[in-house]
Amino acid sequence: MTDLSSGSKQFQSVNNQNSAGTERQDVDPQETAEWLEALSGVVAHVGRDRAQFLFDKLAGHAVSLGIESTRTNVTPYQNTIPFEQQPRYPGNLELEERLAAALRWNALAMVVRANQAYGELGGHIASYASAADLFEVGFNHFFRAAAPGGEAGTGDLVYFQPHSSPGVYARAYLEGFLSEENLQHYRREIDGPGLCSYPHPWLMPDFWQFPTGSMGIGPINAIYQARFMRYLANRALAQTDGRKVWGFFGDGEMDEPESTGALSLAAREGLDNLVFVINCNLQRLDGPVRSNGRIIDELEAHFVGAGWNVIKVVWGSDWDALFSRDRTGALLRAFAHTVDGQFQTFSANDGAYNRERFFGQNPELAALAAQLSDDDIDRLRRGGHDVRKLHAAYAKALAHRGQPTVILAKTMKGFGMGTSGQGRMTTHQQKKLGFDELRAFRDRFRLPLTDEDVEQVKFYKPAEDSPEMQYLHARRSALGGYLPRRRTVASKGLTVPPISSWGQFALETGGREMSTTMALVRMLTALLKDSEVGPRVVPIVADEARTFGMANMFRQVGIYSPLGQLYEPEDLGSMLYYREDTKGQILEEGISEAGAVSSWVAAATSYSVHDLPMLPFYIYYSMFGFQRIGDLIWAAADQRARGFLIGATSGKTTLGGEGLQHQDGTSHLAASTIPNCRAYDPAFAYEVAAIVDAGMREMVEQQRDVFYYVTVMNENYAQPSVPGGDLQTLREGILRGIYRLPAQEQGSADVKVQLLGSGAILGEVIAAQKMLRDDWQIEAAVWSVTSFSELQRDGMSSERGARFGEATEAPYVSTALNASVGPIIAATDYVRAVPELIRAYVPRRYVTLGTDGFGRSDTRQALREFFEVDRKSIVIAALKALFDEGVIGSDVVDKARQLYGMHKPMGAPSWVK
Repeated sequence: MTDLSSGSKQFQSVNNQNSAGTERQDVDPQETAEWLEALSGVVAHVGRDRAQFLFDKLAGHAVSLGIESTRTNVTPYQNTIPFEQQPRYPGNLELEERLAAALRWNALAMVVRANQAYGELGGHIASYASAADLFEVGFNHFFRAAAPGGEAGTGDLVYFQPHSSPGVYARAYLEGFLSEENLQHYRREIDGPGLCSYPHPWLMPDFWQFPTGSMGIGPINAIYQARFMRYLANRALAQTDGRKVWGFFGDGEMDEPESTGALSLAAREGLDNLVFVINCNLQRLDGPVRSNGRIIDELEAHFVGAGWNVIKVVWGSDWDALFSRDRTGALLRAFAHTVDGQFQTFSANDGAYNRERFFGQNPELAALAAQLSDDDIDRLRRGGHDVRKLHAAYAKALAHRGQPTVILAKTMKGFGMGTSGQGRMTTHQQKKLGFDELRAFRDRFRLPLTDEDVEQVKFYKPAEDSPEMQYLHARRSALGGYLPRRRTVASKGLTVPPISSWGQFALETGGREMSTTMALVRMLTALLKDSEVGPRVVPIVADEARTFGMANMFRQVGIYSPLGQLYEPEDLGSMLYYREDTKGQILEEGISEAGAVSSWVAAATSYSVHDLPMLPFYIYYSMFGFQRIGDLIWAAADQRARGFLIGATSGKTTLGGEGLQHQDGTSHLAASTIPNCRAYDPAFAYEVAAIVDAGMREMVEQQRDVFYYVTVMNENYAQPSVPGGDLQTLREGILRGIYRLPAQEQGSADVKVQLLGSGAILGEVIAAQKMLRDDWQIEAAVWSVTSFSELQRDGMSSERGARFGEATEAPYVSTALNASVGPIIAATDYVRAVPELIRAYVPRRYVTLGTDGFGRSDTRQALREFFEVDRKSIVIAALKALFDEGVIGSDVVDKARQLYGMHKPMGAPSWVK
């Protein structure tokens, strides 16, 4: 195989059994041999543990002498667990092989049938073909489920590789949870009992636990789920000892920054309840993951460097005899020169090709393969297709303590799909197989199917009393039941305390100045003291607790740390010192919005995963939420999360000096697209209290699958008490999205214009009302719009009902505004597309003002004038609308422009430039 060096020259770092650094000439080979012989003697006579101890001591001493290591964190390209340390396989290999064959066929049949009937449906065959054994070893021997009627919140948690979902469906079919009709409706969910493309709890709420369809999200969610389990245990809220989080991911998927961004956290906190299994089939969607390198080496170095325990499963049992006969290390030297692109070519070809191109590289390799036929060489399996090797790896991972474990399992993409699919560049896109290919697949896995069965791509299910089916049910019974299965509601909800116990200050403010952020934090602080709800509250921040005024919580409930506090904090003498505690309640995630929202997801789905309702409040700069980690928030929605996302310092003009990338003008637009997200932009503390109260009751009392996004500001202003002292009269309007400020009822007969405002800009709207009255003798009514998105959804629902002849109420916003007169002006601190959400349901002339364009650094007032959402701009908009309605003359508008200095140059507005 003389042409193989084309890629190896670029990969010299793995030469000589993966040693690294510049090659040095051995000036004293005899001394070198003596050192190596001494270490070998320790291994032979005392054991590997003693040799490891001496090696570590020697390495530490070398560092103290200033000797730098040139080794990489990469071991030889072979199995971590040698054959002699491999435990006996506890299962029935023959029955498991028959079951695996049935699962492989049904998974393949699902995709092939769907695409024979509907060519556009897609689906994936090759991913599960490579991962089947990875899953089955877990299903048969390791994945523990919570038995029906058993202890709540027990069992392991499994994050399944999304492209392998047909294999999970195939197993559920054999188990009896899914019917043949379900399989026939794979990827057809609208008309019939369909199956969704990937793991989606929203679409299959009693089956899938975790959404992993967006690659990269599964790994980070799995890490924070394992961490949250420790959090619950340390706070004595749940017993999680012995439970494992298993994450099955692809080697190409590990390129996503979310996949590897939290690895150090898992190691830092010693999450030995976490096991990653990376399906290293060496291929991503278009071709090799590392064509000119080796992804297993790269991942090993990455995980070892992050502090993980790494177990490699590279070669199957058929290779053991070859390694035992290889006295010179020829195999490892050959592997060190073989890159993944070439390994892919080997997997796509037969035994004759591999005899010539791999074993034919030199006489040593040729001699090793001399006793093998071409068929024998073709059957040399990679480790990820050998259940005995995988079982040994899984068992070692479960026994390991103090570190998370990653198992790097080498497989072939499209394993068993023959020359049309196995190892091909195009295998990921393979949706259909012809009769000859299907028949070859049947023969390869010895399935009891006739040619007619194969031609019709019939599903195959052994008889219920067959040995293989009895074995399948027995193994799952021994492990507690079947999975994946999802709990849809907690067995017991929470009782929310009355607002008076935690939010009375917001109802009766006495005109005190405060920001809505501070009001929210004060409410949260009071809720933490409640005997029932308090322990379930999970405050989460991404390194901004002091910014949001949460420092008082450090002392009140502490910051969670599995190690407690191993140091004396610099600010120990302060009332608000930085207190870490093993029982701490705050999750302070550092500068990682993706990590913080992953913690939030774990807490927000605890009602399902652990049968333990929690109330997470993730508080963050609103600009770094939906815009930055929107895909994770969509995954939370898919997983039916219940909790609060608090977008603090929200809007384009409240965080004045910070400038462009810290100013949020779009998060409410993004939130409006997520069906189970209720988004609110309150202006007053009592509105915040009403929304938080309603959210808690909806999520933990009524157990509805919704979550709340609430934006709050850092601007201090006088907070009014509840008008009339009765929050109940305003509650419906606050929650449905709009209500008229009761203080403006007087003089309503003379009102000529309606002013709508939300959040930070409501104060400007109220000021504009006074200017209209004082400067122009025009009465205006002011409306607080707490949620444009809720109003839009209500309007769309009403509109659709009317379209289909249903007896529905008119849109709430239409009914509210129908009783008023005059044009309607809406102003927000968000882009105009937000107030435009309700245009279809506004009964009269509607003018919107917003903060479109790039942000700037300046004072709040200057920014509001710049974006034309200040009080003067609102007055001009109202007067122009009244002129357009024929209520006033153009001279009034012109005079107002002169008075307020609002003459603008022609052309693009300033915020576009």
